[in-house]
Amino acid sequence: MLMMDLFNMLIGVLILVIGVLIGVAFLTLMERKVLGYIQIRKGPNKMGYMGMLQPFCDAIKLFSKEQVYLNYSNYIVYYISPIFSFLLSLMIWMLIPYMFNMIMFNLGILFFLCCTSVGVYTIMVAGWSSNSNYSLLGGLRSVAQTISYEVSLSLLLLSSIVLIMDFNFMKFYEYQMLIWLLLLMLPLSLCFLSSLMAETNRTPFDFAECESELVSGFNVEYSSGGFALIFLAEYSSILFMSMLFIIIYMGGYNLNLMFYLKMIFLSFFFIWVRGTMPRYRYDKLMYLCWKSYLPISLNYLMFFMGLKMILN
Repeated sequence: MLMMDLFNMLIGVLILVIGVLIGVAFLTLMERKVLGYIQIRKGPNKMGYMGMLQPFCDAIKLFSKEQVYLNYSNYIVYYISPIFSFLLSLMIWMLIPYMFNMIMFNLGILFFLCCTSVGVYTIMVAGWSSNSNYSLLGGLRSVAQTISYEVSLSLLLLSSIVLIMDFNFMKFYEYQMLIWLLLLMLPLSLCFLSSLMAETNRTPFDFAECESELVSGFNVEYSSGGFALIFLAEYSSILFMSMLFIIIYMGGYNLNLMFYLKMIFLSFFFIWVRGTMPRYRYDKLMYLCWKSYLPISLNYLMFFMGLKMILN
């Protein structure tokens, strides 16, 4: 019986990984289409019906390209860091509260924070091991940004945890049966959403990829498979962050059509912001985090803790 349970878990995780990879593929297609229409052009429309096969062509092209070997790079670390980055972004997906599998995290939020914290090292190592000034600058910027926003992200999460007093993601669904936490915590949810954008290095916080200044950030020396894995990790985390926002603020995890529509809308929101917002200035980004989000999140946290004590 135990072997059968383990086999079921393995099959469930495999289905999850395949689902995430297909989701990432079509998220890239959606991004290119939406950005195309924002810029009054078509976007990919040649491969398959309306460009539906374009992501698979991109994947084949990227993984079949020649791998560039840098003479002066720290080779093993340079090669392994994109793989670790991709594996970490897939590991976080195990937090989905399965209705049909044996995996259930009672300390899910702590696991999420641990994985995102370790993800910083892969960016730092990727920038450093390439042995290029541009990639090192991009890596340092990205690490400074990610670490800064993780602080406010953790405190914003703590406010929600204080309300439900549990680290399990399924509890958020039970507590939001009648009213979304978005309506109770609107300023916090907006801070959380922009912190997620900064955490995933997306516009207007994409300082790791300032094409005008830094060529392409920490991934400038990567080609073919290594670049594809970094790319997959970024888009996988965008999908997960969309789902995390829905779980915490927009009704929790319930497998119906509305859940998927909310997830598509939030992924679209990430792309929409990229198409319309100009890039922030770096000092303003840090100012926003340490001078605005940190005091707001701390004040709300103290308010909710006091509220809990009064109600108890």
